[in-house]
Amino acid sequence: MTTTTSTPVLHDCRTAFAATLLELAATDERIVAVCNDSVGSSALGKFAAAHPDRLINVGIAEQTMVGVAAGLAGSGRIPFVCAASPFLTGRALEQIKADVAYSRANVKLCGMSPGLAYGQLGPTHHSIEDLAWLRALADLTVVVPADPAGTEEAVRWAHAHDGPVFLRIGRTPVPDLEPRIPFSPGRAAVLRQGSDITLVGAGTTVAVVLEAAERLAARGITARVLNMSTVSPLDEQAVLDAAEQTRAIVSVEEHTVRGGLGGAIAETVVTRRPVPMRILGVPGVFAPTGTSRFLFEHFGLTAEGAERAALELLGGTP
Repeated sequence: MTTTTSTPVLHDCRTAFAATLLELAATDERIVAVCNDSVGSSALGKFAAAHPDRLINVGIAEQTMVGVAAGLAGSGRIPFVCAASPFLTGRALEQIKADVAYSRANVKLCGMSPGLAYGQLGPTHHSIEDLAWLRALADLTVVVPADPAGTEEAVRWAHAHDGPVFLRIGRTPVPDLEPRIPFSPGRAAVLRQGSDITLVGAGTTVAVVLEAAERLAARGITARVLNMSTVSPLDEQAVLDAAEQTRAIVSVEEHTVRGGLGGAIAETVVTRRPVPMRILGVPGVFAPTGTSRFLFEHFGLTAEGAERAALELLGGTP
């Protein structure tokens, strides 16, 4: 008899985002979508058809887009600003800082297709600095959903939350996470218990660290797995628990190693509970042009890469 292992179904989180926004908009007329000539890439086609008077397309003018959204928030609307993450965060960073975060405007910034999702379009379209830029701003909650269900919950929470939010909506297909742990802002979800090492992911890399934990288990190593769905504010207690209860920490992110998820964890660890740590991401370089799959493998953002880093920290054989 032969056995087969089923391949998990992969999903584009933009689909869950768009469906949830459309559902919310049907019962809340305050919701408007603001975009930069990105109706298709932001999956807003059905929203545009259902609510043409509530879709504001400013064209390729990201600074204007964020300023318009802040004005709409000031008039009682709930704007969801939808644009490719490198352009939303790079071109309009000053407006995000002054008009949204500093002003505490009720604006929901939705960075679409972040990280290495636009791999073949090259470094101009890679969004590997957005978390570093935005987590440096005060009063801006930064959320990185890891799967469709988490995306839906994050959008619903952002709608109900009175204040500025950045949602990093992934384009790279991901599996549904198990076990299903409800989204809680500012709280990490423990997806797997372990006492030897802690693996931390956010967004697309949560599935990566879960698979790495399985590989380590085959070697007799137990890995705690954290889904750090909120990068700012960081769940510092979960990080401190990991530092105190396991021997080392490995973080994996679709982002530069400078100032993102790993940087946030390291800031907590180094000042409060030093422990061996490895940060996996894009190592302070512009990523080359190539498919997102190629780039993940190129930089070791894989289950094998996370397993290798864990073994090195624990003094095992890679």
